[in-house]
Amino acid sequence: MLITRRAALRGALATAIGGLTGAVSYGVAYERHRVGVTEATLPFSGLPPALDGLRIALLTDIHHSSLVPADDVTRAVELARSTNPDLVVLGGDYVTYGDRNFVEPVAELLSPLRAPNGVFAILGNHDDDREMPAALARRGITVLKDQRTRIFIRGDGLEIAGIRFWTRRPADIGRVLKGANDPVLLLAHDPRRLTEAAALNVPAVLSGHTHGGQVVLPGVGAVARARFPIVQGLGRRQQSSIFVSRGIGTVYVPVRINCPPEVALVTLQRQSST
Repeated sequence: MLITRRAALRGALATAIGGLTGAVSYGVAYERHRVGVTEATLPFSGLPPALDGLRIALLTDIHHSSLVPADDVTRAVELARSTNPDLVVLGGDYVTYGDRNFVEPVAELLSPLRAPNGVFAILGNHDDDREMPAALARRGITVLKDQRTRIFIRGDGLEIAGIRFWTRRPADIGRVLKGANDPVLLLAHDPRRLTEAAALNVPAVLSGHTHGGQVVLPGVGAVARARFPIVQGLGRRQQSSIFVSRGIGTVYVPVRINCPPEVALVTLQRQSST
């Protein structure tokens, strides 16, 4: 029996729709809950020898809500603890749309995080400027709001600078960095701050915000890739390196496709500053 072109197109369309429906169903029911550990090595120009190999657990974009359950957050915290990191960084967006009902719960879920050199946090665009940082601080987490701190390991120093989501101008970021005596690790929720970091000669940046695109379609990629210098993983501009995490939660729609949630274990690797 001959198959007409119209019938063939109908069949192809039905197959495509069926495949997409299956992918979405899987992304809603399973993939968005499959938190794993991603390991990456971040080149760091001018890193002191004592800090070469420093291991950082990065958890970001948790978005604890009625759609991102406590079990997912607990799983991420357990995975981070299992890596025995030297340092923990929380990259912002702990709740969604500043929902006050989840501020204290998510802070409590994150409270077991510990590391020899501290736990540091910044705020994302979904976090308020008062209740969320206060809840984290009560759990012993250092929140950096356009601030900088310094840690020492075996006599060598590392400056850790954290900026608010809305801090964007090079002059404003420069004020946070002013007076730094040691190499700077910049914590910036939005990876677009790589541009300013490169202009200010910041050697390394940790970011989130993109969710890795959250939905990554075969042959198309992540829609968000057009808006950001890098959507997930490692990137570089001039002498500045960046790692962007896919994060843990979801926003807008509770689905992940080809983009599983992650706890990132980022190892700093010394590079010459030439």
